[in-house]
Amino acid sequence: MFPIKKIPVKVINLVKKFVDNNAEIYIVGGSVRDLFLKRSVKDWDFTTNLTPNQMKKLFPKNSFYNNQFGTFSIVGKNKEVFEVTTYRSEQSYSDSRHPDKVKWGKSIKQDLKRRDFTINAIALNLNFNKLGKVIDFEVIDPYNGQKDLGDKLIRTVGNPDNRFSEDALRLMRAIRICCQIGFLLEEKTFSSIQKKSKLLKKIAVERIRDEFFKVLVSDHPADGIRLLKNSKLLNIIIPELLEGIDFEQKGHHIYSVWEHNLRTLQNCQSKDPVTRLAALLHDVAKPKTAHGVGQARTFHNHEVVGSRMAVKIGQRLRLSNSQLDQLFRLTRWHMFTCETKQTDKAVRRFIRNVTPQYLDEMIALRRGDRIGSGAKESSWRWELFKKRLIEVQKQPFRVIDLKINGNDVMKILNIKPGPQIGKILNAIFKQVDQDPKLNQRKILLKKIGEYAT
Repeated sequence: MFPIKKIPVKVINLVKKFVDNNAEIYIVGGSVRDLFLKRSVKDWDFTTNLTPNQMKKLFPKNSFYNNQFGTFSIVGKNKEVFEVTTYRSEQSYSDSRHPDKVKWGKSIKQDLKRRDFTINAIALNLNFNKLGKVIDFEVIDPYNGQKDLGDKLIRTVGNPDNRFSEDALRLMRAIRICCQIGFLLEEKTFSSIQKKSKLLKKIAVERIRDEFFKVLVSDHPADGIRLLKNSKLLNIIIPELLEGIDFEQKGHHIYSVWEHNLRTLQNCQSKDPVTRLAALLHDVAKPKTAHGVGQARTFHNHEVVGSRMAVKIGQRLRLSNSQLDQLFRLTRWHMFTCETKQTDKAVRRFIRNVTPQYLDEMIALRRGDRIGSGAKESSWRWELFKKRLIEVQKQPFRVIDLKINGNDVMKILNIKPGPQIGKILNAIFKQVDQDPKLNQRKILLKKIGEYAT
């Protein structure tokens, strides 16, 4: 049964505002799809017969319109933004992304005709009684989207070649939706994606990256990467990954480089898209650094070369500087050891390389790496190492962790603020880093005195 009770009051009130003013309005797109699938709806989309200027009269405050494609935004009480588009039809897409000309449509069916996939071309009409309560609803489904929902298929509205030529970002959207809801691509739709794959080059990198990140953080990211590869889209996004296909490894690895990267991604528990990208790319350099064949094959310094490759890929995807830093650290230092003979100093050095900020992300990546190699999720050494990471951070880790500070240096040595203070503190910290037991205020105050001239 359709979960009409799952529609929140704020949405019902918005729809009723239109209905009370004799306007047509329908809930459409992914929100209707997710209602049918009993998934949580994050964004509610609407379409209406009113033009933006007419909607502005209904919502004179807390609303704005600066979109040439007829999107009117209404800001709710909790600062939520509801987007309502005017029925429209579109003509010619010379840039394979935006329509050259938009005309206001006259009916809901005309509007649904322009949408991407059948499961997104379902509209919901709410009917109210005199008391303003929803008594029933009508589903408008001219392209059998409900059947495709039942069959778990992604199929375009009408001719797939036309749909993808109109907006090449739909090539990515099709695969992204598959990963998010666990559907398959309908055969003709998939064939068309392969045929039209090169159109993706016309799309802004930022838009591709955003869709790609949604694939990475979905519940089925490995399937998404396989789909991107089979549909020829990965050639455009990250062709470096393809070098790992059928590239055998040795030792504890039971999968090819390609399959191992995908399994690491799938088993990475972090929901951070950059961490998941690092999981996918952590061994990307193995084909380039390989020496020997079969069980004799080695991949010396693949993490060093791979971190550079990862940064270049990240730059190509227009990642921010902080995201590039995260990507570099996770790929560069993922080859850490968990030996019991490691000193606290060595563990601290590892934490400094990764930084405390990304330590949990590294642990998530390493867990995926273990499972992706065919190993067990954990071992006693691994669990002991994770405990040591916690314990070591309780020791002095940075200059600011010392039991003294710059004021103590200035007071004891009777000097003014300047670079000398930092030099003294750094020198003292090096001693404490060698022997954490020295981090006692009385001991450190005496050490400051040793710098008196």
